[in-house]
Amino acid sequence: MGKYLIRGNYVGDGIAGLRKDGGAKRLAAATAALESVGGTLDCLYYAFGDTDLFGIIDAPDEAAAFNASLLINSSGAVRVTLTPLFDPSVISAGASGSYSAPGQ
Repeated sequence: MGKYLIRGNYVGDGIAGLRKDGGAKRLAAATAALESVGGTLDCLYYAFGDTDLFGIIDAPDEAAAFNASLLINSSGAVRVTLTPLFDPSVISAGASGSYSAPGQ
């Protein structure tokens, strides 16, 4: 399973729904959407400022994560972006390559 940072902003009816039903109902909807593609929601936090919500999700693979993003965005209630997250061992493995910039 891969981990992804999810960032979202409510739009239109999503804002009205959040005001009417509160965060718990939105949490249930996000959880159901992720479970439908084989993923899970580790955590979800609401914020104010440039981004309305932040979360960490687990997805079985990139295709499932992409599908979750499409599913959630297609609701028209929230716009989300996913960012893949890597643990330090992945960075260590990637940093050990032997690339030289052109001219060096």
